[in-house]
Amino acid sequence: MIRKYNEMPTTVKEHLRGGSGSTIFKSLAEEGSVQHCRLFSEITLEKGSSIGEHDHVSETEYYWITEGEGIVTEADGEKLVTKGDLVVTGGGASHAIRNEQDAPLKFAAIIILD
Repeated sequence: MIRKYNEMPTTVKEHLRGGSGSTIFKSLAEEGSVQHCRLFSEITLEKGSSIGEHDHVSETEYYWITEGEGIVTEADGEKLVTKGDLVVTGGGASHAIRNEQDAPLKFAAIIILD
């Protein structure tokens, strides 16, 4: 099966997890269609947008950065992420991500259930 990018549904959520601005989701796979996977989307954060701090209990979230750069907040502080970086959060840990740059920040977000 091939899913065409321009046919994948897009949704916008405001102030996700207490963050600022809009989070744009491009659904790469429909919810429930991939076994043990709760989320499989491309996420876009425009300048000034963020996903607020949240934890991952009984699941692991992966952010694979595909465009732009952002700031990820983890228990040990803030870290710059750029194209090609992979953020892994699970085991009850928490994280947040924001875009302070003019260019959009895009990343694949995948949540795998433990």
